[in-house]
Amino acid sequence: MSSSNKVEDLRNIGAMIARRLNEIGVYTEDELRSLGAAEAHRRIRQIHPDATLPICYYLYSFEAALENVHWDDLPEAIKRSLRNQLGEQGGCGTVATRRATP
Repeated sequence: MSSSNKVEDLRNIGAMIARRLNEIGVYTEDELRSLGAAEAHRRIRQIHPDATLPICYYLYSFEAALENVHWDDLPEAIKRSLRNQLGEQGGCGTVATRRATP
């Protein structure tokens, strides 16, 4: 099913998240679906290396937007799969992209 809904019109996607998606070239639901939630999160982390990105507000929200459900309603198995795709552990914490300095 094809959808050209703008990302800012999707459930779970607020203005800040929509802007960050736009920064990586994602403007529509179809583009987000094609890229995938984990890759979208990864690309945002790449261009915002000093940001702390809560996975529930980014990673889970991307996937939930595609399913049209609240991010917290995603089954735990899907959340775990998404975290595994990024190599992350734990639940809805933050993913600090800042590297520790020696």
